[in-house]
Amino acid sequence: MTTRVLPYVSADTYATRTPRPSRTNLLTKPLIFMLLCSYLALVVFPLLWLLYSSFKADRDIFLHPFELPTRLHVENFRNAWSGAHFDDFFINSLLVTSTSVLVTTFLAAMTAYAVSRFRFPLSKPILFYFLAGLMIPLQLAIVPLFFQLKGLHLLNSRPGLFLVYLAFGFPFSVFILAGFFKTLPASLHESALLDGASEFQAFWHVMLPLARPGLITVAIFLFLGNWNEFFVAFITMSGRQPPEAVHGFARFLAEPRTLPLGLANITIVSNYRSDWGMAFAGLVLMMLPTLIAYIFLQKHLTKGITAGAIKG
Repeated sequence: MTTRVLPYVSADTYATRTPRPSRTNLLTKPLIFMLLCSYLALVVFPLLWLLYSSFKADRDIFLHPFELPTRLHVENFRNAWSGAHFDDFFINSLLVTSTSVLVTTFLAAMTAYAVSRFRFPLSKPILFYFLAGLMIPLQLAIVPLFFQLKGLHLLNSRPGLFLVYLAFGFPFSVFILAGFFKTLPASLHESALLDGASEFQAFWHVMLPLARPGLITVAIFLFLGNWNEFFVAFITMSGRQPPEAVHGFARFLAEPRTLPLGLANITIVSNYRSDWGMAFAGLVLMMLPTLIAYIFLQKHLTKGITAGAIKG
């Protein structure tokens, strides 16, 4: 009886040997790659077209819409920033958006922490009460909201717009942060209490830093929504605007409109003659803070979205 000797195969050979790709993978991977490239082109090309069109004159935009500018018309940005008073609109948007995002995120974090970490008879009803705010369409509430702001003398004012953004961003923030706080380990909270910390100290020094990815995620969504919001700002800022002769701090006090309303103001400044070069320059000025915020915070955004799905 003969014994067959098998060839020696080292463990490294098994470790480096990879399975042969199936026919399905060979077909689906190129298809997925083509779809992603197509989606990238659909997203990136309009941004690039908007960027180089902002440096073109109106005649070049209509005669050669997809060609690169032969001469850079930097005056479009100067006319949008100074001539259309984009500096005032930019400061207003920055002021209203930053304050509403900070206050909404902080108050929603305390509310979400209370209803998700503590057990009391009204914890779930309170959470469902805030979630019911997500079911109310903004268009349905705009008429009573207008008369309520009018009764409180908050129309055409930054505090009125701030309160509206706070009210409509609060349910979404509580919904996101409540699910996030539930994933944090309760042992850390108990250890802080055993070390002599109060409930607020345990929240501020232990639980809130752990919830930083969720806080950044909520802040980014609130920033994008409030910075680009037009409908509520248009309804609540429809009063008489300051004349062109008013400048400086007096104009800042009398001009509460935000950037989306400033884009509509470009048509008025140009005497209802569409100045598309200045309009595109205004869109670029409005879009830049959003792109910069997303570029620097995209890691925190994806981390915050996925962290809430992992049980701590």
